[in-house]
Amino acid sequence: MSGSFGELLRESRVAAGLSIGQLAKRVHYSKGYLSKIENDLKLPHETMARLCDGVLDAGGALIEAARAARERIADAGLDRRHVLVAGTGTVLGLALRGGPRPVPDERVVVGMRTSFEHLRALGTQTSPVVVLEPLVALVRTVHALAHENPQPIRTRLLLLAARIAEYTGWMNQEAGDEQSALSWTRHASELARAGGDREIVSYALVREAGLALYRQDAIGTIDLARQAQEVDQASLRTLGLASRREAQGHALAGDRGSFDRALDRAAHLLGASTSDTAAYPVLGSTAPDPAELARGWSLCDLGRTAESAAVLDRELAGLPPTARRSRARFGARRSLAHALAGDVDQSCVTLTGTLDDAAQVDSATVRTDLRELARTLARWRNHGAVREVYPELRRVLQQRY
Repeated sequence: MSGSFGELLRESRVAAGLSIGQLAKRVHYSKGYLSKIENDLKLPHETMARLCDGVLDAGGALIEAARAARERIADAGLDRRHVLVAGTGTVLGLALRGGPRPVPDERVVVGMRTSFEHLRALGTQTSPVVVLEPLVALVRTVHALAHENPQPIRTRLLLLAARIAEYTGWMNQEAGDEQSALSWTRHASELARAGGDREIVSYALVREAGLALYRQDAIGTIDLARQAQEVDQASLRTLGLASRREAQGHALAGDRGSFDRALDRAAHLLGASTSDTAAYPVLGSTAPDPAELARGWSLCDLGRTAESAAVLDRELAGLPPTARRSRARFGARRSLAHALAGDVDQSCVTLTGTLDDAAQVDSATVRTDLRELARTLARWRNHGAVREVYPELRRVLQQRY
């Protein structure tokens, strides 16, 4: 391999038979900017590296070289330490005040589960800060009841508490609190183990892989997703979601072959699975085709931006209006894919509808793509459609509940 990213980019471009001007047109960056990159006068931007890798069919080499270049400049790698929040640990062994109570009957258990499902439905449409406090109160109450009651009600309550804890972790991630997200996710695993069920143990690793994905940690994403697939007793559905996450990690690393294999495996497993909601509400995405949504998402990471936009255009049409969090997440990625493919007008058209969803759900993870989209559209700041949508985009990025 060449000694610098710029040299590797030049070698890949020449091998593909493209002039620097031709490459500039295909990736929608200026010729002067790419010249500075090739001459190592500028640090390679990750998005630019992904686009060049896709156009030049470099098999992830440019993506990895860009990452290595940034790490050398920063002289620091990713912080992989997982810190548990002490406050969450106090849930263990929690007892309700006021002495012993009657063993909850079926209606009580169903009522607590219904309360959680109402909070989860609300979480698809509004800010995570709206639901976090009642979620924490509910999981502590359910866990405390499990702690002081005999079998078989104890196991049912532990599994319900585990499911609520897992979702609480997800809402913390959406609120931008990664430490609390990790802590609640691991607490969900502890509760599931205590209840004798391995399903959430596996899915919690899928959730941890999701945290790694948003840190742009491809290796961590792949490793955690593979660990999830090795857990005994995991359902076909959870194994499919784990394979889906592994595929996203391979795309982040620029490995198209491994991405295709993992996603094909995910599609097969998810197609063969059925959701078992007897023990606790369904885990993970409720989208009609999560594998295809992941395909659209990841093609953007692979630099196949026009393909990404086409897949996401199709799949977003199948999401119901009530799925605002999913619509915001994949809608932002779709608008980014259109912009990176050079279709600025379509990017702005699709973004207009997405911004309302994004404003309502107040998601830290969605804002990650919206910030990247804002940087991309800034290259066309004098374009009429960009001038029209940009103020609202900035407002959504700056809002805080």
